[in-house]
Amino acid sequence: MKQMKPTMYVITGPTASGKSALAVELALRLGTEIISADSRQIYQGIPIVTAMPTPEERAAVKHHLIDMLPLDAYYSASQFEEDALRIAEEVMQRCGSVVVGGGSMMYVDALCHGIDELPTVPAEIRDGLMAEHVEKGDEWLLKELERLDPEYHAQVDRKNIKRVFHAVEIIRTSGRSYSELRTGERRQRPFEIKKYMIEMPREMLFDRINCRVDAMVEEGLEEEARSVYPLRALNSLNTVGLKEMFAMFDGTMDPATAIARIKKNTRVYAKKQLTWWARDREIIPLCWNVSPEAFL
Repeated sequence: MKQMKPTMYVITGPTASGKSALAVELALRLGTEIISADSRQIYQGIPIVTAMPTPEERAAVKHHLIDMLPLDAYYSASQFEEDALRIAEEVMQRCGSVVVGGGSMMYVDALCHGIDELPTVPAEIRDGLMAEHVEKGDEWLLKELERLDPEYHAQVDRKNIKRVFHAVEIIRTSGRSYSELRTGERRQRPFEIKKYMIEMPREMLFDRINCRVDAMVEEGLEEEARSVYPLRALNSLNTVGLKEMFAMFDGTMDPATAIARIKKNTRVYAKKQLTWWARDREIIPLCWNVSPEAFL
């Protein structure tokens, strides 16, 4: 079903809320394709921990920007904006609409409203910072950001090391503070954007998270984590589910504690997502069992 005006349907919400399944249902109903807005599903080799769309879902609807980069590749929200916009415009030209599904807050914002134009980081600066980070650790990187840009250090999610790393490399490239370069200016898009968030009772969401983690364990989470364990210093692997498995392999966490911690940390992440989306006045709340017909 084609729209009179090109339309982007954004399906977001907390982890384990059913975004992927709803995005597939809606894309099938519209006769279009899906762009993933997930900052971890873009990488290859970790389909279980990232809850990659199932083979059945991928066979039913074409998915873009998933399972495409090696784990050591660098990727940012600005790169996502460029890639996703190009794909969205091509898909909307053919189909009249496109569906975006994912819970990575910065990616969704970058696609819908644009992201500040920042300098391209030369490979030598990025590689040098990566080498220092591997040698000196996360605490050093946080202190480096505090030294270079105390204003942004006070605002940033300090557990999101990828974001901290990005700020430091931008500062080193530009010679200016990251705070100074962030304008927050919104860009207009040449298509309509309809943004939805799946809502459900908190107790129900947490139960779904716990069940998803148990399912991941049954599907082979430990084996997947062991396969990438030698690369554990990479930013792409700095994610809930792998960090706890790595701690278990290091002997600092027993198996039962590691699984319990994954569940807890996933619930904490879901709360952060809910807090982020609550500030977005463009979001249309959706009941968790909504039918795709509600969009049309």
